[in-house]
Amino acid sequence: MSVRIALLALLLCLAGCGGDEQAPQQHPTQDPGTSLPRPDAPLARKPGPLADDLARTTRALRAEIGRWRAEGNPAAGAPPEAVTLLALHQQRIYRLIAPRRRLGDRVLAVLPASVAGEARDTVRGRRALLAIKPSGSRRPKIRTAEPAPAGALLEHYRAAQRRFGVGWHVLAAVNFVESAFGRLRNESTAGARGPMQFMPATWRAYGLGGDIRDPGDAILGAANYLHANGAPRSYRRALLAYNHSREYVAAILHFARRMRRDPRSFYAYYAWQVYVRTSTGVRRITGPGA
Repeated sequence: MSVRIALLALLLCLAGCGGDEQAPQQHPTQDPGTSLPRPDAPLARKPGPLADDLARTTRALRAEIGRWRAEGNPAAGAPPEAVTLLALHQQRIYRLIAPRRRLGDRVLAVLPASVAGEARDTVRGRRALLAIKPSGSRRPKIRTAEPAPAGALLEHYRAAQRRFGVGWHVLAAVNFVESAFGRLRNESTAGARGPMQFMPATWRAYGLGGDIRDPGDAILGAANYLHANGAPRSYRRALLAYNHSREYVAAILHFARRMRRDPRSFYAYYAWQVYVRTSTGVRRITGPGA
């Protein structure tokens, strides 16, 4: 397993490369005749309006995820447009408030109880990722692709849980942080590969003869590795073996706890998109439905 994992997945996708959305200080706007936020909707900069926006967006996203699961087919294809747009708007708010502790803490303090727990776990997870210091200066070329469908990934997590006892939510959190659920296809600076970012030597020992780049094989291999290092009895010890960073462990456990408490959060995180820094600023380059 790599020492610092695929930091592009951590810091570019989740933390957002510095994250500020350079927008006017006003309330988000929406397209006429629709309740869905525009991808470039301006974000408020004051705690009260931001909290209202985050609460409203999270509730709407949960409803659309429920509709997708009940009426759609999460095991095949990308999320519906409503899920994609609402998840993007939610992600942009978190990218704004996570690195700004004073603003973020004030937003968290005034959120309604129905969304406050999810927001706390998500912000704390993102802050833990921001605290990870990259090792080395080389940045690999970013390659992206569409991930496996959310429902198919969930089946892989649950199959691995049945075989090794490692919780599906922990495997999902590792998949989320390591590669944005498989969207990032580049190797890490240390040479880790695949959606669960295995070093080749570690894969030979724990990959069960599978394909390091296949989502199902990689998830099963990760469960095998975590189980061999103490999971589920001690997720902290197992995750520290997976990546020797206490901030990494904290981030995984925050995201995993949220998905265990409310599986709709898995679908929301899945619909988040990948950001990279370009010569002209931060750019969203891929995501479900993009």
